[in-house]
Amino acid sequence: MFLITNDYLLPCLNKSLFGIDCPGCGIQRAFMLLIKGDFVAAFKMYPAIYTLLLFVLFILITFKSRFKNKQKIIISFATINVLVIVISYCIKMKPLFTL
Repeated sequence: MFLITNDYLLPCLNKSLFGIDCPGCGIQRAFMLLIKGDFVAAFKMYPAIYTLLLFVLFILITFKSRFKNKQKIIISFATINVLVIVISYCIKMKPLFTL
């Protein structure tokens, strides 16, 4: 049986050096939770996991087929991903800045 464990995940350099999460903190653990089938926990760990997976899937599909507005779709996906990552990061970091 294939055992999925957190023993082999890369540590966050930003968190190791400064003690503060980076905008990408949690993506590896969220992906592992997806593999395990815990979709809600994956979203709670890293909310952008689903939009990033859709983005990567679309890019992989565009290698095999052609789309009329491929460039606009990629820019839209990228914009949505950046917004989700920044908003979720701001929500996660809010406790650091409250008195």
